[in-house]
Amino acid sequence: MRVALLGGSFNPPHVGHLLAAQYVHATQEVDEVWLMPAYHHPFGKALAPFEHRVKMCDLLCLDTSGWLKTSRVEEAVAQSGGAGYTVETLAYLKERYPERSFSLIIGSDILKDVPKWKSFDRIEQMVRVLVLYRAGYPAPGTLGPPLAEVSSTQIREMLARGQRPSELVPRQVLDYAHQSNLYGL
Repeated sequence: MRVALLGGSFNPPHVGHLLAAQYVHATQEVDEVWLMPAYHHPFGKALAPFEHRVKMCDLLCLDTSGWLKTSRVEEAVAQSGGAGYTVETLAYLKERYPERSFSLIIGSDILKDVPKWKSFDRIEQMVRVLVLYRAGYPAPGTLGPPLAEVSSTQIREMLARGQRPSELVPRQVLDYAHQSNLYGL
């Protein structure tokens, strides 16, 4: 089983995440893509509660015929004393699922932060790193056309202004955020 991992805050998840997962599933040799919501952010960003972000990721996965799944692995790593570093999560997954081959999906916008990551060189030894071309962040060696220019920060700002970002967030996710009183809805 070949699994591509897409980690992030998913605060909230949006069509950019869905398009990235769909692109990797369609073009790379992977059987599944797992969304991995951060249990807590290693750089200290404020996040909606983990349970809400997991539920929104589950809603994002609904129409994907089972190849897109939500993983609570970051919660398990945190509860075992992990600090939220990707290298810890990958080591945990490789130990528990030795029969699976993992890839890690990151956007080209993240490349500037790689020097801040704990043991990125070890990450590259553990898994194949797939760098997707995120619109506005060209970089050599990226995969695919520019992906949607959308971010969770942009969506939260729109919501704070009373705008409903229905073109950027799947309907089920937006409805859940509203029903749960997230992001000022």
